[in-house]
Amino acid sequence: MRTVEVLLDETSELAVREAWRRLAEAGLPSQARHRSPTNSPHLTLAACPELTAPIRWELAGVAAALPLPVRFTGVVRFERPTSVLAWALELDSALADLHRRAWEAVSSDSPPGTLNPLHEPGRWSPHVTLGRTRRPGAFTGRRVPELLPAPPLSVHLTTLRSYDTDTGALEILGPRP
Repeated sequence: MRTVEVLLDETSELAVREAWRRLAEAGLPSQARHRSPTNSPHLTLAACPELTAPIRWELAGVAAALPLPVRFTGVVRFERPTSVLAWALELDSALADLHRRAWEAVSSDSPPGTLNPLHEPGRWSPHVTLGRTRRPGAFTGRRVPELLPAPPLSVHLTTLRSYDTDTGALEILGPRP
């Protein structure tokens, strides 16, 4: 599977990494525990089985819209197969358009039934993951929000990349950092 992700500006990345650190120090699930060199704060737009030439062509247009200013809106929790704690992003018209274009790119040349329906426009919840675990309810304690720094008010999405879940390879799709 190939993800389509957007990286954050340096200041916002440092703020997310500080939140990761605080969660880890409190003994809670944290992205800081993922020691892979590819682990960095990001916003996932979509995922597809393969980045074909037509998908890459469309994603080049998506990358041209970067950098894009966005805003964090606060803490959000998801209980799916995994428990996720994240900072939510405001889904304004510019971010919705960026996401829609990324979704259309991957859906244009992917086999039916291979895309994650949670990434579909209208169902997608833009967020940057702070911690995740398979332990249900791991982030329901009252102390969790108190542990976190305030998210930055001004965030810029800067670089479009793809992560290959089979090989672990990262690919910058543009613009270059």
